Amino acid sequence: MMAQCGKCGPGYRTPLEAMKGPREEIVYLPCIYRNTGIEKPDYLATVDVNPESPTYCQVIHRLPMPNLKDELHHSGWNTCSSCFSDTSKKRNRLILPSLISSRIYIVDVGTDPRAPRFYKIVEPTEVFWKCNSANLHTSHCLASGEVMISTMGDPAGNGKGGFILLDGETFEVKGCWQQPGNEAPFGYDFWYQPRHNVMISTEWGTPKVLAYGFSPNDVKAGDYGKCLHVWDWTTHSRIQTLDLGEEGAIPLEVRFLHNPDATEGFVGCALRSNVFRFFKTKNGEWAVEKVISVPSKKVKGWCLPEMPGLITDILLSLDDRYLYFSNWLHGDIRQYDITDTKHPKLVGQVFLGGSIVNDRPVIVLEDIELKSQPAPRVVKGKRVQGGPQMIQLSLDGKRLYVTTSLFSAWDKQFYPDLVKEGSVMLQVDVDTENGGLRLNENFLVDFGKEPGGPVLAHEVRYPGGDCSSDIWV
Repeated sequence: MMAQCGKCGPGYRTPLEAMKGPREEIVYLPCIYRNTGIEKPDYLATVDVNPESPTYCQVIHRLPMPNLKDELHHSGWNTCSSCFSDTSKKRNRLILPSLISSRIYIVDVGTDPRAPRFYKIVEPTEVFWKCNSANLHTSHCLASGEVMISTMGDPAGNGKGGFILLDGETFEVKGCWQQPGNEAPFGYDFWYQPRHNVMISTEWGTPKVLAYGFSPNDVKAGDYGKCLHVWDWTTHSRIQTLDLGEEGAIPLEVRFLHNPDATEGFVGCALRSNVFRFFKTKNGEWAVEKVISVPSKKVKGWCLPEMPGLITDILLSLDDRYLYFSNWLHGDIRQYDITDTKHPKLVGQVFLGGSIVNDRPVIVLEDIELKSQPAPRVVKGKRVQGGPQMIQLSLDGKRLYVTTSLFSAWDKQFYPDLVKEGSVMLQVDVDTENGGLRLNENFLVDFGKEPGGPVLAHEVRYPGGDCSSDIWV
């Protein structure tokens, strides 16, 4: 699934060329057993998404981890489009950091893409001793050939937003990327933009607090973040902190525009369900402004009197025309036209489960957006438990893949039936001309029917790269 060209490295020369890449045929998803009551290791699932294949919508391979309770979460590549000019590089290793154990699995997906195998395991002690860091989240490959992984904590579970570097060939831990003592209070996601000598990172919260569930009291106690951090890409120093305030509490996924000349992007803030635009000002500093707000709904029969949408994942199409995000609690996915980045326009919406479906105990008392509560979603006889969470867009922008698990402890707290019955992967068809979202009623991967018992499937990755893993330099 590499780019077809004369002499080139992995990925694609530009984001627009990536949109012309081949259709995805298989995808990789980490599957999690922590907090499900099933004492089995997490595994990497390979799913066939080729509609012409006899194994369409089936898990065709499972690679179990050799340890329990890792909590696989996000994944990344040993190399991507940032190394397009380097003909010696191949995108053949999938990096699987563990959110709870801090272990790193390096998976060989090049020898047989349909049957991944282990290449190397980096034990957490190496991360602890060399970096004094833990709770690993986002993995990005760098143009240098190295791999960088964001950290959320220290080995004791306290908040610590830093970054570790792996050698891109041996995958040895080289040390920390940031300058000593320059860590952020919390960590989570990050995105870099070398043409502007900048990286921006986000904050979730204190690992030892969020690992066992969510409480509003922990927000009041200061255990969750509300800032973006701006880093000098050359000096590895934190040069600016943008406080988003209560409206920007728990800023999770951060996305620069794909155009490497762009000096702006978006971040989804979970707790108050707002999207902020960040941008470079005329004086060279960075600033933010709120551009999308999802109103909370007044409810009864829930744990709080108001229910936020809880924006948990956002994506930008490779042509930077559309922004997508999921409201895990409300149960909808939204599509915005961002031709005018300062004024996103809602052009598509689809409900896929959630907490306000009309046959559950939650009663919506006041809703300025909907006239009635949505019906539960049933696909091929399977009721969707939980709400839409991780999303991944096809290269051409026409298919949006959706999974329903957020994080095992929070799944168990907010959607116990999701844990009992397992998550699902769905596919949403996208109108790329006028905007619009429509569920593909013929696509379902039911992770409740896995051989080891119901499991929680999380982030989707394509072997050839995708819009949330590739960065152009």
